[in-house]
Amino acid sequence: MAKASSVTEGIISDNEEEFFLDDSDIIDEIVLDDEDLPDVEDDDDEENVSEDMLYAEPDDAVDLFAHHSGPLYAVACSPKNATLVASGGGDNLAYLWNIGCEDRVNELKGHRDSVSCLSFSKDGQLLASGGLDACVKIWDIIGNLKCTFQGPVEDHEFEWVRWHPSAHLVLAGCTDTTVWLWNADKGALLSVFCGHGNHVTCGGFTPDGYTKASALTCLTYTPDSNLALTGAENGVLSVANIANEKVTSSFSSHSSSIQCIGLSLSMRWVATGGADEKLVIWDLQHSACRNIFEYQDEITCLNWLGESMLVASGCGDGQIIVCDTRSGEHVRSFKGHSDKIQELAVSADNNFLVSVSEDGTARVFDISDFRC
Repeated sequence: MAKASSVTEGIISDNEEEFFLDDSDIIDEIVLDDEDLPDVEDDDDEENVSEDMLYAEPDDAVDLFAHHSGPLYAVACSPKNATLVASGGGDNLAYLWNIGCEDRVNELKGHRDSVSCLSFSKDGQLLASGGLDACVKIWDIIGNLKCTFQGPVEDHEFEWVRWHPSAHLVLAGCTDTTVWLWNADKGALLSVFCGHGNHVTCGGFTPDGYTKASALTCLTYTPDSNLALTGAENGVLSVANIANEKVTSSFSSHSSSIQCIGLSLSMRWVATGGADEKLVIWDLQHSACRNIFEYQDEITCLNWLGESMLVASGCGDGQIIVCDTRSGEHVRSFKGHSDKIQELAVSADNNFLVSVSEDGTARVFDISDFRC
């Protein structure tokens, strides 16, 4: 209980003259319960809040997708819908979701093991998901399963899946040294390509529709379908003529495995990211190295941002770093993930960069300021 005090107190009036109250001046006495008293903030709580704020990890994401219950390995952005995203991971699930719309989420069930790769068809009508269960599943864009393609029966996994540039044909590479080709409209197997001596770790269709696959670490093509660019475990970037399959040139500035590769949309420049914590920019026209960026951790994935000269790199420490390949400057670091970035994707309108991480989340970052 709190009780009104009858102790005589000195009071300063408005005209600054001091006068005093005694017991005879008390008109009434009111008893208050402790519950009626205003709350007094605990200094310890205030100190703890300040410490929490002080040590909170920064998060630059404008949207967060946290429906998965395990690490994420794959992400894809629709080529036609600027907000539609697919993500997949170690919880054996894929999701279709929209940036900025929490109520538009479709869960894609059916894989018996981790979803390792995702790809939208070029017309944006279908999604292919590949899994460690040696299955590729085809979905429509509202999450309905259209068909399931069974690959090798036991102990093998699909590592990547790609669509034909102008048809609903799906190509997928497997750890059993084979590459599989299906017709998604007819639900039919067209061919199984054999001959590799190891896991088929990368591959796809050339821009004009021909297939190529390899046991190298990463692969991309020039837009004219004349050249294939490959990265290898020994840190060498090779340029091969697709017509005669002869290597025309090779570059070596990485001291260990090249883990990702990407070709600029505006110039004949290619970016390679390595386990040696380096991003290297190559000028194919002049067969020269333009820039080398050194980071704090391995580079696991990269994307050129639209037709700009900027490259975003996902790193083992959870950071995404944007660099200007012309000036050699680091433009921006995006933070928010607490574990390795596994894959990056850019939205169709080039406004958003979407990342997935082993921390179990997908994050969306605003890159609209970087558009040309």
